[in-house]
Amino acid sequence: MTASPSCPKRAMLVGALFLCAALSAAPPATAQTPMVLPRLDGSITLDGQVTEPAWQEIEPLPMTMYQPTYEGGVQERTEIRVAYDDKYLYVSGRLYDSNPEGIRANSLYRDRYSGDDTFAIVLDTFNDNENALWFFTTPTGVRFDFAVSNDAEGGLGGAVNDNWDTFWSAEATLTDEGWFAEMRIPLSSLGFQSDEDQVTMGMSTYRYIARRNERYVFPSIPPNWGLGFAKPSQTRDVVLNNVESQRPVYVTPYVLGGVDQEAQRASDGYRQQRDLTRELGGDLKYNLTNNLTLDLTANTDFAQVEADPQRVNLTRFSLFFPEKRRFFQERSSTFAFNTGGNDRLFNSRRIGLVDGQPVRIWGGARLVGRVGDWDVGVLNMQTAEDDALGVPSENFGVARVRRRVFNETSYAGGIVTSRVGADGSYNVAYGLDGVVRLVGDEYLTIKGAQTVDRARVENGGFDPGASTLGLVRWERRRTEGLYYQGTVTRAGAEYRPDMGFITRRDFTKLGGRVAYGWFLSGVSSLRKVTPEASGTVALRNADGTVQSAEVEHEWNAEFDAGRTLEAEGKLRIEDLRDPLSFPENTSVPAGRYRFASAGLRHDPPEGQLLRVRGRTSLGTFFDGWRWRAEASPTWNPSRHLELGGTYQANLVRFPDRDQRFVAHVARTRVRVALNKRISTNAFLQYNSAADLATADVRFRYNFGQGNDLWIVYNEGFNLDRDRRAPPLPRTDARSVLLKLNYTIKM
Repeated sequence: MTASPSCPKRAMLVGALFLCAALSAAPPATAQTPMVLPRLDGSITLDGQVTEPAWQEIEPLPMTMYQPTYEGGVQERTEIRVAYDDKYLYVSGRLYDSNPEGIRANSLYRDRYSGDDTFAIVLDTFNDNENALWFFTTPTGVRFDFAVSNDAEGGLGGAVNDNWDTFWSAEATLTDEGWFAEMRIPLSSLGFQSDEDQVTMGMSTYRYIARRNERYVFPSIPPNWGLGFAKPSQTRDVVLNNVESQRPVYVTPYVLGGVDQEAQRASDGYRQQRDLTRELGGDLKYNLTNNLTLDLTANTDFAQVEADPQRVNLTRFSLFFPEKRRFFQERSSTFAFNTGGNDRLFNSRRIGLVDGQPVRIWGGARLVGRVGDWDVGVLNMQTAEDDALGVPSENFGVARVRRRVFNETSYAGGIVTSRVGADGSYNVAYGLDGVVRLVGDEYLTIKGAQTVDRARVENGGFDPGASTLGLVRWERRRTEGLYYQGTVTRAGAEYRPDMGFITRRDFTKLGGRVAYGWFLSGVSSLRKVTPEASGTVALRNADGTVQSAEVEHEWNAEFDAGRTLEAEGKLRIEDLRDPLSFPENTSVPAGRYRFASAGLRHDPPEGQLLRVRGRTSLGTFFDGWRWRAEASPTWNPSRHLELGGTYQANLVRFPDRDQRFVAHVARTRVRVALNKRISTNAFLQYNSAADLATADVRFRYNFGQGNDLWIVYNEGFNLDRDRRAPPLPRTDARSVLLKLNYTIKM
């Protein structure tokens, strides 16, 4: 069957008509009486002791057990209070424990969760039931701040951005009664919508006892979703009265110096070229209003950003790596336009990176926040020409708008991206999208996008149908009881978003899954069992033949203590039009292949001081077979030291061709924290498929909020020097850099 170019248009039209009919029958969202937060009547000393009289005048929030047994009763006395003054939001926790020696206080490392007890607040500051800021601390007073998007659908690896950071403070103390903590969050760090000096936002709080896998929450939230305790749509509306605008200006200049060394080919082999690095630059942040932030950057530098993890690619698709650079983190969900899996219309890693190599960013600006009922995001960046990488100076732009429609958890919006080179090249992409909650947990998503570039326009080859993508998805968003998802996606042969990320071209893809979550707490030590079946098929638009297909069945078991076990079986079909290459000169000829595998996965309880995650799978692989094993141990011998790592092995054999390879990837990480301000992170990696080892060591002295001294050492080692002639140098590249940034509040 040949897929018609008009298929996505018809699908979107049918979806839109059905959407209108469903909306007319959808009930309005349940009204909720907002809770008025108290203003502090007295001063607070941020020392983590929670002894001030001002705290005692505030009623603690009523807590409910979330896990392991919903509404099972709060076992440990927990008093969480929230209040505010003209400049700050304050949160305190008196977290008593009948066994204080069992309190997990494993790490002093900022933004590194190590199985600790935690105390948190989640704030839907725009009260849009989709985005939130998540702050939590531990018994050592370590700060964690995450940005939540898409109503936490997608879990920690998708909807939660753990690379986001902002200005705030936390302190904690440990006693023989338990532990006590205080947070102080500047209102200027939040961003919110004000109506006549009154602010309404969503709020939830929780306490987590790691050794018992117990979580107490406010408000009472059922565990019907994967991250229910952090879902913006499940927060309680709270009101802050007489809140005045706080619009500070933060200026953060930096100075950087060091030595870069890189191996260069010479007539008699290789020589090491050393260059001194001297850079000046900086960022400026200004809250134009309470809910609209402008960021400016000049000579942008990301020297302190951690290296990407080494991976072995055993697929036909490019690998996707998440964004880690801080400038692109704030309200990054505003710019999101995902089109399935890791595919997206805008991928910020296209800016200043080419094949993983950095390109100088001269500077840029970002405006993000809310104007009236509209979420607004505008970004513009300019990169330099790089002769070594063969790229011209380029301008990158993106504009995104969204607004709530129909009900509190539905939105519609649009996006435009542009990539313009100094050589005259350009690529423009634009799209419209909408997510509508029809009724209950039923959601309908519709997206459409199109791309235009200079080459096709000038050659007269621009085909609107071939340069279009369309997506329609129906899903039930929950993890309790029956839930499901069905998706249809189609992209033409000329759909090429040069500021995005795509894995396929010219395809029609059908996908679906169905699962059922059983909660068994109180019956046995088994908390939840979830069987799930899923499948996808990708068809070539040109002739309707199958390019790829996959059917998978999983059983997931979660225990009261937090341990998770998973068993899976998978059947795949791959139709290769071209040979597929693998490490060590192995390859798979063109042809149609059907293969299957089975696997197991184990995730330990978070509260264990020594915990080992592991997974393994075995099965056929194209016309051969593959065994995969992976283990990831983590050990916290003290709060000052964490040792961790991952070892992955892939053993692949193709007996008919007498070909085989073993690909090893090893990652070792050592985190040392003298205290909350001084730390070192050593990240060592080995990749046998690339014959490469790397070292990434970062020392940080955080001597104030936004004030850091970094010493960064990076080196890459060639392990098989004789794989080329002349022999490769032992060191491929090395850099030692010192960076100082200092934030001035004006």
